Order: sequence, then C-alpha cells, then structure tokens
Amino acid sequence: MTKDVTAQQESNDALMGRRPPAAGPGPDAPPTRSQFGLLKQRRFLPFFVVQALGAFNDNVFRQAIIGMLFWLGANSEDKALYASLAPAIFILPYFLFSGLAGQVAEKLEKHRLIRITTAMEIAIMSVAAAGFYLQSLPVLLVALFCTGLQSTLFGPVKYSILPSVLRPEELTGGNGLVEMGTSMSILLGMILGGLLFKLAGDQGPWVTGTAVVALAVTGNLVSRLIPRVDAGAPDLRINWNPIPESVHMLKLARRQLAVRNAVLGVSWFWFVGTVLTSQLPAYAEVHLGGDATLYIFALALFSIGTGVGSLLCEKLSGRTVEIGLVPLGAFGMSAFILDLYFARTGVATAAGLDVAGFLRTEGSWRIVTDLLGIGLFAGLFVVPLFALIQSRSPKNELSRVIAGLNIQNSGFIVLAAMSALAAQKLLGWTIPQVFLALAVLNILVAIWIFTIVPEFLMRFLSWLLVRVLYRLRVRGVEAHVPDEGPALIVCNHVSYMDALILSACIPRPVRFVMYYRIFNIPVMRWIFRTAKAIPIAGAKEDPELLRRAYDEIDAALADGELVGIFPEGALTRDGTIAPFKAGAERILERANARGQTVPVVPMALRGMWASMWSRRDSRLGRMRVPRRFRAHVEVLAGAPIDGTTATAAGLEERVRAMRGDAA
Repeated sequence: MTKDVTAQQESNDALMGRRPPAAGPGPDAPPTRSQFGLLKQRRFLPFFVVQALGAFNDNVFRQAIIGMLFWLGANSEDKALYASLAPAIFILPYFLFSGLAGQVAEKLEKHRLIRITTAMEIAIMSVAAAGFYLQSLPVLLVALFCTGLQSTLFGPVKYSILPSVLRPEELTGGNGLVEMGTSMSILLGMILGGLLFKLAGDQGPWVTGTAVVALAVTGNLVSRLIPRVDAGAPDLRINWNPIPESVHMLKLARRQLAVRNAVLGVSWFWFVGTVLTSQLPAYAEVHLGGDATLYIFALALFSIGTGVGSLLCEKLSGRTVEIGLVPLGAFGMSAFILDLYFARTGVATAAGLDVAGFLRTEGSWRIVTDLLGIGLFAGLFVVPLFALIQSRSPKNELSRVIAGLNIQNSGFIVLAAMSALAAQKLLGWTIPQVFLALAVLNILVAIWIFTIVPEFLMRFLSWLLVRVLYRLRVRGVEAHVPDEGPALIVCNHVSYMDALILSACIPRPVRFVMYYRIFNIPVMRWIFRTAKAIPIAGAKEDPELLRRAYDEIDAALADGELVGIFPEGALTRDGTIAPFKAGAERILERANARGQTVPVVPMALRGMWASMWSRRDSRLGRMRVPRRFRAHVEVLAGAPIDGTTATAAGLEERVRAMRGDAA
C-alpha cells in the first residue's frame, strides 16, 4: 500500500510540473506559513546570513575609511579626494565586469560561486587590513575597487538563487527578507564603521583591520552551509569580451515587456534612493540643524521604513507575486517625498542639534513620518519588481538578466548623483527643491511605466477590489497549482468577481476564458483585456468568436500557460452548481490530439453566493451592506487530474465535493 501511495504522489508531482522531493533542502522542502519560517530552514537561512554579512562588511569597510581620515586629522583635500573617488571606484566594476559576472553565475553551481566570492572577500579584506595598518589611502582604494568587483560577481547569484530554493508562493516573502536584511545591514555597517576608530582610539587601525577580516571569514564559513543549488546553464560558453556581452545582457533583460519594465522600475528605485540618501547629510545639517548623528538617524528612518515595507509585501500580496503593489508603492513614495518638501522648505534656525534636540523642534515628527513613509513605500515598490523578474525570466537566463539589471542600476546611480549635483550647482536649487522635483519625476515615471505596461495598474485595481470587498482564505493552491508548465483550472461560477479572486490567489498569471458579455462589462473590460482573458460565445451566438477562443486556448496551453474556465457556462442563479458543459473535454481532446498532456486542477469558491456581485437577490438587494460587504470567501484547490482521463462529469463531482454546502 505504501508503494501505491508513493507512486500516486509521484504521478501527481509529474502532473504539477514539480521535481521529486529532494534529499536535502530545496524548493520541495515543506512549505512555510510565512516568510519568517524561511529563517528556520537551511535552504534559505545560510544564504540570508551570508548576503547580510556581505552588505554589513562592505559598509563597515567604506565608512571606516572615512573614520580613519578624521582620526588622522586629514586635510580637506584628502577628504575631498576620497569623497570624489570612492563612489566611482566602487561602481566602476559593475560597468566593466557585470557581463562576465552574469555568465559565471549562470555556468557555475550557485552554492559554489557564493563560496568563491566569500573567499575572495577574505583576500580583499586582508588587503584592506594592510591599508588600515599602513594608514595608506591608495591601498584602501585598491581594496575598495576589489570590493566592488566582488560585489559585481555576487550580485547576479544573490537574486537568481531565490527561485531555485523557494516556492513561487515564497518568492515575495523571501525577497522581502533579503531587502530588509540588506537595508538594515547597510545601516548597521555604516554606524559600526563610523565608530570603530572613535572607540578603539590608538588601536583603531588594528581593530578595524581585524574586524573586516573576521567578518569576511565568518561569511565564508556560513556559506559552506548553503546546500547544493545547480547551475542555470552549465553548458554556457563564456564570452570574455565584456562590451558585447553587456549589451547582450541588457537585451535579455528587455526581451519580455513586463520584465523589461520591472527592470526599469528597479533602476528607478536606485535613482530615487541615490538622490534622497546623497542629500541627507547636508539636509540634516542645513535644514534640520543637526550634527553628524542626526544624519545617521535620518538614514536609519529611511532604512527601517524600507525594511518594514519589504516585510509587509508578503502579507499584502497574499503570498503571490503581486505586482499590484508597485503602483501603490510608487504613488506612496511620491506623496511622502512631496510632503517632505513642504515639511521644511527653509534653513534651520538652530545648529548642532542631536536627535533628542531635533525631536523637540516644531514639525520634527512630520519629517520623521515622511522619511519612514518614503522607505516603507519604497519597499512595497521594489520587492514585487524583483519577484516579478525572478518569476518571469527563464531560469537559464536569470543570472544574466540580473547582471543586465546591475549594469542599468549603475548607470541610474551615476545619473542620479550627477542630476542632483547639477540641480544645485547649475540651477541653484535647494535640497527641498530637489526633493520636490524628485516627487514630480517619480509620479511621471510611474505613470509612464503603468501606461506602457497596463498589467501593473490592472493588478493594482484587482488587488484593491478583492482586498476591499472580501476576506479571503486560500487552501490547496500552494500544493496543487503547478509551479510551471500548462494546466487547465476549472471552478464553479458564482459572481462577476470570480476571475479576479482566483487571479489574486494563484501565484502565476491565468488566462481566463470568459463569456463575452461579462468580458465586455464597462471598466472591467479593460482589466480583463489587460489580463489576457479569452472571450468566448456560444456556437449559435457567434461561431467565429467560439473558434477563435479555442484556438487561443490551444496556443496558451502550448506555450505552457495556465488557462482557467468556468465549465457551468454562466453565473449560478440559485447558488447551486449547474451541470458542467463539455468545453473542458473539448479543450483536453484538442491538447491530446497534438500530443500534449494537460493536467486539470479543480478549484472551488465557497461563500461567494452571500457576497456582493452574485445573483442572489434583486439588484438593489445585491448592494446591501454590511451583509455582502467584506464577505468571508474560501478558495480551495484540489489535486490535479490527468488530462487524458478527465471528464466533465468527473470534474463536476470533484468541484461539488470541494465546495460542499458552503455556497
């Protein structure tokens, strides 16, 4: 009997497009209920610690150089030289070596590459330690360049590893943890790096050098706990010419419209973040009247907000790759940046204020709220974009797509620094005026992106509608909807919102087949068309539309997409499930005829009959509040059924059993 159960499970796994359970940690490890459960699993925790330690150590090192210059009493020329050279030296490797880094990350096993890059970090930090011991700025700048090189090599694997170790429903939460860990590590690294020379006194060079090497060694030791993760394209031939390969990677990142604009969105996030954070030191001093600690406090607010926003993404998205959060993040960022301009337009009347002194000044808490809000919505903006890039890019190209993203990010960072400098030096703008321009630019760029890729805005509207109108409980979707490959989704049909609800619960995009009269409902038509729904009509109503619908369904399944149908053919008028029509059988027969086996995933909606937009009452009665508003709705998914044996009657029986009495 055990053998039969095992065989049945393997059959289900094959239908779902999953690999057999791995012996060690991997994407087939037990699913987690929330992103924090990932921190208890070996498939994620060692990687999370390694990337956080790397970001922490980089910023300890970079800030410690500034601390050493002050400790040595360096003249203003040396400080200005470092301030001018350091950002360029660190970012230069991204332009020079991202093409190579993307290929290496694609060709090598990901766990192996992480160990190589952390071993490089030990060597680089040893050079940095020598620079601190010798108190030599040239040696430290060489180490800084090498740090940029190591970050360039680590960047592609940092994000391309996540789809290999996480389930699709864990992708948003995993990215949220990584972004939170990165932002907090940067902040803490800057604080510690700035304090090392102050706290260590005469032993500052030795303490600092030892600290950066120790952190690098720790990162390498932890990296050895990362389980095996196979290469994306082990047979890839490396092109050692960086220029054409960089161009090729930029093209890979722009091949799909949604991915291309997600990449653009991430790069714009870096533009906004660079402009904002580069102005914070002078803003804290001139407009807030603060000392050096106030700048760190302002940066901490932004970083904490980003961390909180990143963690909120999983909860708000319902554990799917919910790009509907992107417009919310974009416009939220703009609103708080705009308010930051109005909060303090002039120079401060006081000077040398510490954090406590600043918080006692008028309007200080408004500025605190603005900085937290900007960071929070920045997290909501960028995390779904990373998850989208990872979920929509082919796995054998993802590392190179990330490398192309890093090249573009670097260009946007340089552009941001130059733009802020030009605005102040050439146009004579104040820092609050730079913030005002940034808020307006952010709105314009967001509108442009959402205009050329309406999927972002469509998902936001559907996310907003579903979350406002219903309280959802989802069961079985994570286990039974395939991670990849084609499948036919069948479900009972209760209301006009059914397709939007299922879309909000299923991690992958679904091509829904809809009765053309519902498809053509004003306003909703734009949403359905943007979601690539397939309108269909009866044979007597419009035989040509029916033929086109079946052809489009065939093409979608052949391309490995999910197709969703409501086999009853119409909304229920009494809350019961009507007999399933033969449409599902015809779809499967056509797939079988062309040699494609398509699994069928039965799904059921429970509680929708008592909600808004069903046909339970008269039109006036349907809008009754609160009985129908915020209704409790359950979405259930059952084990997939072999498409070669599935029948309309059998599917109807499964859906009826799943729905039960909860109409």
